[in-house]
Order: sequence, then structure tokens, then C-alpha cells
Amino acid sequence: MPTVVKDDVGDVEANLDLHTVPDDVMKYAREKLHETPENKVRAIQELRDMVYERGDVTPIRMDDAYLLRFLRSRSFKVESAYRLLVNYGIFRENNPHFYENVNPLDLGFLGDADVVGVLPYREQNGRRIMIYKLGKWKPSDYHIDELFKASLAILELGMLEPRAQILGGVVIWDLAGLTLNHAWQITPTVASKVIELMVTSFPMKTAAIHIVNESRIFDMIFRVFKPLLGKRYREIMFFHGHDMESLHNHIDPKYLPEIYGGIRPDYCYKDWFRTLSRNPEIVREMKELGYIHEVYE
Repeated sequence: MPTVVKDDVGDVEANLDLHTVPDDVMKYAREKLHETPENKVRAIQELRDMVYERGDVTPIRMDDAYLLRFLRSRSFKVESAYRLLVNYGIFRENNPHFYENVNPLDLGFLGDADVVGVLPYREQNGRRIMIYKLGKWKPSDYHIDELFKASLAILELGMLEPRAQILGGVVIWDLAGLTLNHAWQITPTVASKVIELMVTSFPMKTAAIHIVNESRIFDMIFRVFKPLLGKRYREIMFFHGHDMESLHNHIDPKYLPEIYGGIRPDYCYKDWFRTLSRNPEIVREMKELGYIHEVYE
């Protein structure tokens, strides 16, 4: 049975909005991404023509809605969107084990252990929040690839929402309890995959990265990542230490769990996936990506 939690705000919904784009989000798309009806039609056709003419990638789909994800992620710069589409295809080819025959509910143990999760509501700017608690990960129990699988499933689901395509998402890295054993797992190969997901190869913009409860061990890990991060990503990273009021300068406590000085309870990652598995449209989208369809029956 799903976990029952009490939340008095009233905006909790463990589901996805696959079709609605609120007026304020559409205004953001026009002003920040230069998305207009005319630009959209033109850019989609240009991107489609590039795919056919250059032949660097065979996308999963070529319909307008699918190509639009990549254009929104690159602010309708068609050449950049094309490169992202190619990189995404290469990432999938190089990492088929992250998708094929993966059952997202089988990864529920990560939610049970409170290692990774997504909140079933949006923060004050309309963005969803993913939370990683790496200190709760036990490398002796499961490989880091399991974290990648869970992260990808969450991101692929999130990208089905038009407003997520437009606004991007927010990530909180909670590094309480991080040990040297964790640090040894973050090899250059692992760091490269993280950068592919965050920067080069996935059509989801990261609006902000908040790092809390960091320690000297994190400094060791960050030295691996820092040379791989471009200027934009260094500018959207915020280091808060144990100062939750600093975090509140960016995310209203109304939208944070109690552990971060907010007012919300914790939510179970597995319950979110279970609810989404009952939506036929989401089932179809995820099956096209290679996920096991029995998850959603």
C-alpha cells in the first residue's frame, strides 16, 4: 500500500501534467527561450531536416513533440539542439543497460533507503526538485549504476511535462554522511557520465544545483568534477553547508522537507513510480524508451 503522509499545503500530486502549459510558463518560454508559434514550426522543421540530411543519429521518434524537447532545452538554437539530440543518442547507445529491461519499481530500494527521490510538487517557480542523499548510499550493497538508472528514469519521466522542458529542474545534493568510501567510487568515468546527464547529453535544463551538508570529503570529489563544468554550471551551483537559511534564499521553505528547514513531510520515491505506472500515456512513452512494460500494468 502507498505510504500515507500528511501535507497541509494541498498541492501534492504524484502524477505528471503531460499537456498543460500555464500562461506564466508560456510567457517565460517566449521571453527566455524565444518560443513563439512561428519559431516553433520553423525550428522543428529545421531540426528534422538536419537529422535526415546529416544522418548522425536515428532518433527514437521524429514527431514534433519529441523534437520540441531538444529545442526547448537549447533555447531554440537549432544547431545546439541537433548536437544535443546526437549526444543523447550516443549516450543511449553507450549505456543500453541504463534503459533496456529496467524496471523502475525494482529500484524502489533506493527510495526506501532515502538515497534519491523527486518531490511530488513544484517549488515557487514551478520547477520540480530532485534530492540526492549520497551519504545514505551503501556502495557495498549496490553499484553506482543503480543510481544512474534511477536518475534516468526520473529524468525521462520529468521530461514528459512541457513545463519541465521549458523551466528545467532543481537538484539538491545532500552530502551528510559522505565518507571516503563514497569518494573512491566517484571515478573519472563516473564523473564523465554525470556531466553527460547534467550538461551535454540529456534534454533537461538544470536551473539550480544546491549542495548542502558538504564536508572536506566533498572537496575531494568536486575536484574531479570542477574541470568538466562550464561557466554556466559553476554559476548555478550554490554551496550552503549546514546553513538552511541560505538554501531558503533560493527555495521557499514552504516547498522543502522538514529536514531542510521546510514544512513538508518526506515522500516515497516508489509510490511516485507506482502511481505513474497507472497512466496509459506514460506507459506508452516509457515503453518506447526500453523500460519493461510490466512495470506499468
